[in-house]
Amino acid sequence: MSRPPRRRPATWEELEQVPEDLIGEIVAGEIVVTPRPDVPHMEVTSFLGDVLSAPFRRGIGGPGGWVIFDEPRIRFGEDVRVPDLGGWRKERWVNVPRRGPIPILPDWICEVLSRATERQDRTTKMALYARAKIRHLWLITPESRTLEVYRLEPAGWLLTGTHADRDRVRVEPFDAIELDLSLLWGESFPEPEESENP
Repeated sequence: MSRPPRRRPATWEELEQVPEDLIGEIVAGEIVVTPRPDVPHMEVTSFLGDVLSAPFRRGIGGPGGWVIFDEPRIRFGEDVRVPDLGGWRKERWVNVPRRGPIPILPDWICEVLSRATERQDRTTKMALYARAKIRHLWLITPESRTLEVYRLEPAGWLLTGTHADRDRVRVEPFDAIELDLSLLWGESFPEPEESENP
């Protein structure tokens, strides 16, 4: 009895064909497409990237030493997954190809949760990140305005802290600065000044 031919795993070239208004990943050899996140999700991701970029990427008001990207396409074995944010210590960011998925696993990942993604983020993705030995994981929920901070230990993920609303916290791996959580919800940015008419 003959078996039907097994479909070959999806390729990077096929993944690149996913339209820009969708997020494409390779999961278990198949291309999985999801809609782009809604505005609250995008706001938190953008605000967090802004807050971390100056002190940790550029070394302005902080130690520098990090490479941080929004929605990096990262290779996990045969899979290509797209966390909301990923960060690498600069000394590990070497010989990265200019095209294709990033082959170096990050030191830190942040997932911004929504009703549509929370189950997968808390189960499939957390398990994947633990198997890949990602050292630090943040889960942010815009709806409840909370930040959960995890560190990978030999026994699995250890929740090192849960913070909310307007807390000002120092959390690993970015504990060199105090993080004002109100910045993530867009509360603490100054309003633009009204221009005066002559």
